[in-house]
Order: sequence, then C-alpha cells, then structure tokens
Amino acid sequence: SSQNLPTALVATIKKLQSGYIAGTRVHMGKLRDFLTTSCVTKLSFLPDDSTQEMQLNKIMKGLAGHTSRPKLLSFGNKMKRRHISRKNLSVHGSVRRSRSIQVDPENIQDRKKSNGSTSPGDPSSPQDEREDHLLHHLKGGLHPMPQECDRAPSPVGSPILTRHKFGFTHEESVDQQELIEQLNHTEVLHEQADIIHYLVMKNGPNWKTEVGGKDCTLKELLVELYEKAGHWKQWWLVRHTAGMLKKRVEELALSATDLLVRQKQLSVGLPSVNEKVITAPLPPDELAAIIFEVYGEDLSTASLTQELLIYLAMFIRTEPKLFKEMLRLRVGLIIQVMASELARTLKCSGDEASDHLLNLSPFEMKTLLHHILSGKEFVIKAVHSEHEDESCLRVKSKKSQEEANQFARLSKSPQKKMLDLALSQPETEEEDIAMETDRQGQWLRRRRLDGALNRVPEGFYPRVWKVLSMCSGLSIEGKFLPNSLTREMTPGEFKFALRVETVLNTIPQPEYRQLMVEALIVLTMVSENEWSVKMDEIHVDKLVHEANALFIKDQDIPKESVKQCEGPTGICLHFYDSAPSGRFGTMSYLCRALANILHIPADHEGNVECNLS
Repeated sequence: SSQNLPTALVATIKKLQSGYIAGTRVHMGKLRDFLTTSCVTKLSFLPDDSTQEMQLNKIMKGLAGHTSRPKLLSFGNKMKRRHISRKNLSVHGSVRRSRSIQVDPENIQDRKKSNGSTSPGDPSSPQDEREDHLLHHLKGGLHPMPQECDRAPSPVGSPILTRHKFGFTHEESVDQQELIEQLNHTEVLHEQADIIHYLVMKNGPNWKTEVGGKDCTLKELLVELYEKAGHWKQWWLVRHTAGMLKKRVEELALSATDLLVRQKQLSVGLPSVNEKVITAPLPPDELAAIIFEVYGEDLSTASLTQELLIYLAMFIRTEPKLFKEMLRLRVGLIIQVMASELARTLKCSGDEASDHLLNLSPFEMKTLLHHILSGKEFVIKAVHSEHEDESCLRVKSKKSQEEANQFARLSKSPQKKMLDLALSQPETEEEDIAMETDRQGQWLRRRRLDGALNRVPEGFYPRVWKVLSMCSGLSIEGKFLPNSLTREMTPGEFKFALRVETVLNTIPQPEYRQLMVEALIVLTMVSENEWSVKMDEIHVDKLVHEANALFIKDQDIPKESVKQCEGPTGICLHFYDSAPSGRFGTMSYLCRALANILHIPADHEGNVECNLS
C-alpha cells in the first residue's frame, strides 16, 4: 500500500502524474506502450543479479581461503638475486624481456657516453664534447616506437617464435626440475616472478607441479604471487601477474564508453606494429580480449592499458578541457611517451624508464598521466622505503611560478606566440650547461607530446577543409586526401576531421606528425591571404623537407655534420627543436618553402607577407 512507501517517493509519483516534474514534460503509462517507440540496448558494463551473486560467492570463498590456504611460496621480499646456474641463465630476466615498451635505443649508448671518464657537463670538457652532449640530449627519446628491437616481442607472433626472441633458444637445456627446486628455496621476488613466468609461457597455467611439498598448478602459484606483490606494493609485479591471470578491470567497458560518447575514438597497441582502433562501445570481455590480443605476451602493458583507460575516463568526466582538439586517444603511444618522459627526467636508459613506469603506484601513474595531458612541468623524486634496496618514485608539479608561466606560454598555439627563454643567469658553468641542455629539448618535447596526444590547434580541421577546397588534393607520406571530400562533407563535420586524423596517424613519429600539422597550418595562409596562385596536388611532406633544407642552409651546417644531426625521416634534430615562430622558427621556414614550391612572389627584400593569427 501507499502507506508503506517513503513520503518522497509518493510525492515524486504524484508529480509525474501531473505531467510535469522540475519543469520537464513527462508522460506516465505502461511499459508495453513505450516499447514500440523506444531504443532498447544492453548495458553490458552493469552486472546482472546472477553475476553479482557469483562475484559475492567468489569474494566469500576468497576470504575463507585467504586464512586457511597454506602458502606455497616463501613470503619474503629480498631484492638481491642468488646465484643462477649457467644452464638456467636464459630464464633470468624473462619478465623484463616480455615487455614491448620502448624508448630510444640510442639512449642507452648516450648514457654510457655521458657517464664516461670525461663528463660533458664538466667545465673542463672541450667545447665539441659539450655540443655532442646537447645533440645526444636531443636524440634521447626521439624514437619511442622502433620498428625492430631484439628484446621486443612480436605482439602477434607465435609463442614459440616470441620465446626465441626472449632468449629461450635452447629450451631443451633448461632444467625445469631445477627451476622448481630453486622456486622452493628462494625468497627473491624477481626470481620467483621469472621462474613462474617462464614455466607458464612454456607449459600453460594449468600445468601441475609440486612446490612446498604440496601439489599445485602454476595458476595457483600466479595467484599467490599476485597477492604477495600486492602485499609488498611491488606494482610492476602486480600489473604483470594480473595480466598473466587475464584479470579485467571491473569498469573497463564503462570507462571506454565514457570516452566514446564524448566523440573520442580509442586505440590500443603499438602504432605501426599492431594498433587496434575502437570506435563503438564493446562488452567488457570483448574489449579485454582485444587489449590482450594486441599486446601478445607483453602482459604488463596490457594491464597498464586497462588502468590508463580508467584514468582517462575519470579525467574526461571531471576535466573535459584536457581533451580539447583531440579526436583519438592512442593509449599505446601515450604509454611510450610516459616512458620517454621518465627517461628524460630521471636521465636513465629506456629499459630503466620502462621499469620505473611499470613500478609507479596507481596514484603516481594517474598523476603522471594528468601532467602529460595538461602539459604541466613535473619533477620525479626517489623516496626510499623501509624495505632494503628498494625505493619508490613520487611525481610532483614544479612549484616555480616562472617555470609554470614559461610552460603555459609554450603550450599555446604554435603560430601565435614564441617561447620566452629569459631565465635567471646561472652562477656556474656547470649550471649553465644543465640549463642549456634542458632548453635544448623543450620544443622537441612539446612536439612529441602534442603529436602523441593527437592534439591540434583550435579550428584546425575546418581550415584544412578550406585548403583542400582550393587544390586537387593533399598528399601526406603517400596517403591522399582528395578534393572530392569537400563536396561530400562540410568543414565542421566530425567525419571529415576523422579522415584527416586517420591520414596523420599513419605517421609513427609523433614529432614528425606535429611538423605536418604546422605545415598544414601554413597552407591555410593561401586561402586566408587571398593569394592568386594555382594549386594542384600538394605534397605536405615535401613542404616539410624543403623547410628543413632551408634551415640547414641558413644554419651553415657542414655536410659531414648533417647526417649526425638527423632525426626521424631525415629532419634535422635542431629543426625539430626550433620554436614555431620567430625569424628562425619552423613556421618561418615553412612559409619560405611554400613560397618556393608555389612560386609566390616576394617583396624587394625577399620576404613573403603571411598572417599567422
């Protein structure tokens, strides 16, 4: 009866019956009357009653088993490895070799040179070594997605071929019984992880063995290792074992849907290797299966991808401005850039940066991602914990207001403002070298970040549409945008923006992609300045290379040094690191290159009038 209903519910029903509630027109009726005019869909991310009951039973069983199940692995947290027999040496580091996160391989060589007997930062170092150090600083992290690397697994390769790349080329020589014996006695987490990883990759998770005097399966060992990693807050191992157990984040599908309904496409996997684009909401199991498929045996990154999707959904709900002018979120490329930023900040090799990234706590991972999206400068500090030989990283914003203002200026539209490098004078030459090195890579880093995030200036796609309407087509690295698109789509149509974005996304190097964006901006000046020039098919990549050639000529770089300073696709590293505006900025050289290609007349001083507003 209505007497047993809450007063608020009764009042609400009465308001609905009146035909209005909170100023909104409503109509009450029977459910069958609305079915013919309703859209019926399944909210796959919401568990039904049976699923909830199953989850509750699993939790209760887990709680009961947590106290009664005997431990199979030694529960210590020793970090120092014991001696490993020569026969089983290939198992050592198998978890690390399974990862596909890569920073520039040259970074390792650069660190060795930087840490040599003659320090490039030493005031007594020769000038040429100092310049070499700055060049190495520019090269570091320039190739976040190498096409080939001996230790990176093939995401779609067979398990046998992948294990051969991991170093398991002499599997018959690995004594599995000796590995089990070593697992019985070791308390070192890395050893336990490497041994269990190898055994699962070779025999599968249901393989039975005997550990601690008790029969068990490898899956049971994985579950225990997962719990142990969580207890000791070893986040790299939590992520890896979660991947090996094929765990799925509960709100994975809901998070992906939150991003998709806001017109943000998603992609997972490594660009130019095995990238999968997600354009519509998917059931949770299907979405998780796609993530595990594209990363192959790199289970750590598969888990990290799920985690980052959750954080991205949080940010787009609370701070949608972070995603302005971004159509597709390429999670694999974002991961590569996060590792590259750690390598730059911590001045470490690519492998070490990957280790640091995967071992960040969930809070620090979320903080780092927010800094990457917002363009904020950050510092990373190592904090030693109570555990022996162990430290964790803390990600914090830089507190200097001057640096904050400087980075805010840097984050503005490239065609509007030039970076002000008016910094305080250093007291020593060593500080001067450090500051010069830091400044040397600022614009390259900015382009790499914006390219990785697919960020473009406001109004970019309608301006490209206008350029396309004035020529027969645009060619970008062999991909063609025909003039017919302007007759099929409007300037502000989302479909047109996706077509342009798809072509730009075929460029694997984010900083090179960003130069293409700048070149397209310069092309818009043809229509905005009403130049009377004839334009047929325009090769945007040739425009960039012409600008690069003019830059090298003006800088008077010797021919023997041109190869040394080449970055991705043959573009000079110093050109990548030039500010967009200013007399020697990239936009200026792109304008000159455009004038050369289109034969645009210059004034008596050789200048071309262009409006970059």
